[in-house]
Amino acid sequence: MTDHDNQRWLQLWRERHTDFHQRGVNLLLSRFWPDFAPAKDSRVFVPLCGKSLDMLWLAEQGHDVIGVELSPLAIEAFFRENHLRPSKRRQGRFTLWRHGRIGILCGDYFALREADLGPVDSVYDRAALTALPPILRSRYVAQLRRIVSDTARVFLLTLEDAEEGASLQQALGVDEELAALYTAGFEIALTHVESLFEADPQNGAQRRVEHKVYQLSGKRSAPAEAATPVAGTEDD
Repeated sequence: MTDHDNQRWLQLWRERHTDFHQRGVNLLLSRFWPDFAPAKDSRVFVPLCGKSLDMLWLAEQGHDVIGVELSPLAIEAFFRENHLRPSKRRQGRFTLWRHGRIGILCGDYFALREADLGPVDSVYDRAALTALPPILRSRYVAQLRRIVSDTARVFLLTLEDAEEGASLQQALGVDEELAALYTAGFEIALTHVESLFEADPQNGAQRRVEHKVYQLSGKRSAPAEAATPVAGTEDD
């Protein structure tokens, strides 16, 4: 991310403006992850993880979980609030916090290298992509292609605003921006859609949103644009 974006994210955690944090395990994760069916001892990467409780759930399923998060306050809160006492050590440009099956690299996702991350079997993305400004989303996807293998699969949860006047076919289809971002590197399968009316966090007005579950499979030897590392140290 840019230094401005990094500082804004760190400030949100310093000032505890973290309403985006879910206070429980995501229901779509617990409902549909078994269909995704990675091996129980597989390694799962959680980008921009914040203090997500989903990491605990994934570890309880037998997975080794590795997250990356810019804010050390978010990481400290994750371990403290879950009564875990992590070890800490330097790993390249990152600090690795670890307890049991869960490790979190403290640093900038865009500075992450494959060697820092290690082998990954699956990626769990709950709104990491959509939390980023649109201008950074293509870099986010390109970076993901750089640091995980072609065989890694992605379990992607999105929250999409229903466009006014959109047909049912459009509402229940693959989002156009998501298709543009991922088609070059991944096969995209939309496996579940829930259309709900929810209060807009900005003004409280009711709006229709689609909660979608995607499963992505990497295309071998797919081209990925270079991602320039950005200095800095990253939700949910």
